[in-house]
Amino acid sequence: MQPTPEEDAVNSADATADTTAGSSASTAPALRKRHGNGPVFFVIASVFALACAVGWGYSVMNFSGLGGGVYHQVISYTAPTPDEATITFEVNSQNGAECLIVALDEKLVEVGQTRADSDAGNRVVTTTVETVRQAATVEVASCREQGSQD
Repeated sequence: MQPTPEEDAVNSADATADTTAGSSASTAPALRKRHGNGPVFFVIASVFALACAVGWGYSVMNFSGLGGGVYHQVISYTAPTPDEATITFEVNSQNGAECLIVALDEKLVEVGQTRADSDAGNRVVTTTVETVRQAATVEVASCREQGSQD
């Protein structure tokens, strides 16, 4: 059975090493043919790894979250009657925000919803939600910049 090209390179390197009485300089050319000449592969791989690390770092540093640039926090809510519930929340946005408010009953079934708009900046918004039965909780489901895509 004939040797493979890989075995041929190793055998020729061994034969050269045997004829030169163990000199390591003679085995290098045969192994370099198999594994590449010089540090070119190492330099290219290092540049690629550095580019990946810089790109990953840049993307992590600039990640602003999936919710966009609008932040909200509930301050208080009340549900004094079965017909309505009131919520007060703080919203912070650059261009004004549109928020979706939902009212839920004790089994977390939606019993009412409304939209509330706010101006740009850090604002405290109070709004009333009409409900079909007594609400147990009222929450801000989402907020987004005004004029953003539906």
